[in-house]
Amino acid sequence: MSDKVTIVTGGSRGIGRATALLAAKAGHAVCINYASDQDAADSVCAGIIAHGGKALAVPADTSSQADVIRLFETVDRELGPVTGLVNNAGIHGPRGPVKDLTEADIRRVLEVNVLGLFLCAQQAIKRMSTDNGGAGGAIVNISSGAAVIGSPGGGVLYAASKGAVNSFSTGLAQEVIGQGIRVNTVAPGLTETDMTRATLEKRAKATPMGRAGRPEEIAQAIVFLLSDEASYIACANLRVSGGKP
Repeated sequence: MSDKVTIVTGGSRGIGRATALLAAKAGHAVCINYASDQDAADSVCAGIIAHGGKALAVPADTSSQADVIRLFETVDRELGPVTGLVNNAGIHGPRGPVKDLTEADIRRVLEVNVLGLFLCAQQAIKRMSTDNGGAGGAIVNISSGAAVIGSPGGGVLYAASKGAVNSFSTGLAQEVIGQGIRVNTVAPGLTETDMTRATLEKRAKATPMGRAGRPEEIAQAIVFLLSDEASYIACANLRVSGGKP
């Protein structure tokens, strides 16, 4: 069993993949949670194990309580008590005006981006809390700059879900800090991921640095907040955006 055991939801690609690899390099045993792309998740695991690390890939829909419980129980058995959670799983949903969104569109984005965070955080807190005999830990929730600008013209639903992430993180951080758990948020700007690929070139020019961020650059912030070096940081929202407010 490892001293540091971290679950990265949505860990098979993009920011999640980069975070899993960097956390493993920092000595964490890592669970790569994924929704459907087993080959990608297995590839991340193989890369970690090849360099002497510990890794496990577990499929789970983070918007399903039963799946989340199974995810955490699997990690309990295979890696040990969870000390870190990166709530990274998220979807953008359809791009378009609010008037054109269906009920199903709205529900699915909120289920994955908001409900999933609540369900994963619940299971992490039960294990980390010093009130329950745990050793404490750190939770990093992945938000977005869209949360504060609203993203009119096609991204309002996504932005609203990330606004909820910010509020959730602020409240949860204050609720569990006395239980040895630090909660923080990382809000990436435009980043090179599958979610942004279609509009990346056009949008990159609008960033002060003139480029999109790399997943590895976002991962540096996340893994820092998981680390002991961030022991006095809680309730923070770290913007990693190439200078864009």
